[in-house]
Amino acid sequence: MRRNRRARVVWAVLAAATIGVITGCSPSPTVEHEPLPQVDAAFPSAVQEQLTTAVTTAMAATGSTGAIVEVRAPWAGVWRQALGTQTPKGGAVSPDLAFKAGPITRTMTCDVLYGMAHRGIVRIDDHLTRWLSGYPSAEGITLGDLCDSTSGLKSYAKEISDRWYVTPERVWKPKELVAYGMSTGFDGEPGTAYRDSDTGYVLLGLALERAGGKSAADLFDEYVFEPLGMESSSLTSGSRTGTGVLTGQRSANDEDGKIDCTAPVDVTAVSGSAGFTAAGAFSTVDDLSDYIQAVALGTRSFDTAARFADSLPTSSTAPTWLTARGGVVQAATLVGQAGAVPGYLTAVFADRETGMSVVVVLNNSRASGVAARDLAWELAATASKAPAAAGEKAPEGGRLPWEPQTYADKIVDAAICPLP
Repeated sequence: MRRNRRARVVWAVLAAATIGVITGCSPSPTVEHEPLPQVDAAFPSAVQEQLTTAVTTAMAATGSTGAIVEVRAPWAGVWRQALGTQTPKGGAVSPDLAFKAGPITRTMTCDVLYGMAHRGIVRIDDHLTRWLSGYPSAEGITLGDLCDSTSGLKSYAKEISDRWYVTPERVWKPKELVAYGMSTGFDGEPGTAYRDSDTGYVLLGLALERAGGKSAADLFDEYVFEPLGMESSSLTSGSRTGTGVLTGQRSANDEDGKIDCTAPVDVTAVSGSAGFTAAGAFSTVDDLSDYIQAVALGTRSFDTAARFADSLPTSSTAPTWLTARGGVVQAATLVGQAGAVPGYLTAVFADRETGMSVVVVLNNSRASGVAARDLAWELAATASKAPAAAGEKAPEGGRLPWEPQTYADKIVDAAICPLP
């Protein structure tokens, strides 16, 4: 049996029309969304065992005490699990805990751009300097370049990441982040090559604030969270700790300079302002599953296939199926983002053909964010082969150009902590 998860169609159009009649104003357009039908079933036990083994291995490899994962295959079932503990001393982990969502925030910032362009507020090819003065060195960079990460701007995180842990609750101003990112110059001409740039997404957020006359948090609510009913999600400039939050940790070095995997440091309090519109969103696996399926399948009124067209290689050595455009990494038919933020490794991907989705969070950020990406791709390859539930039909194709074992091996090879 199929059901629409949280069957959501936005009725704000009708509400806006009513307000327009009362006030005499024309109703403003809104964002509409048609949710993806999902079979109401569990994966076969053999598939669940494979998924569990993959996650527990990744936890051990990264020194994570806890993980939350949601895998959806519309034809086969849902696997939503919380594994491990909050810290080495214990503490329950539940699937509904919130966490720093990480680089998927970049995709959300591009959603705001395309949503505002759909309404005629901005154009994708607007130059940044149309909306933000004071950045003469950014002449020639468009809003689309910032979204595609082809601006040539370098990263600010490398310049200030050590300070996040010294003063975790410090509220960083977006312009500070930009200043650090631009202080090291450019890495190529605008529009010529993909270079992941947190600085670029912060600049894009500032430009959209100026164009929209609203805070980035309000724009995220309007274009991203509210249309999809993402009630547990927000763009925050402060810290979120305590009840309802997955503890974020980072392993430090011991006296010998080696990684101490036995006593990770609690860094949950590091302010979300350190990420702003590049990595400042908080969310849950359920909200992010809804979200990335909408992105992949283009179910919102402002979604357009042109956003992901003419994608560029992520590097000169990347396989031909690994490209980027429109605020997402494209791995064959998967689209999404992955990476590290203080306390967490996250990955969020969905298949543009089948709607299958994978959301992963591991609660130790000492390892590379590639570990979360590799885990997501391992889980995706496993789920893509799941048999159809009773009365359902598995999609034709939908197979990814790698086997689960490919990325299982990569996780083991890159382990920073001892494996059992």
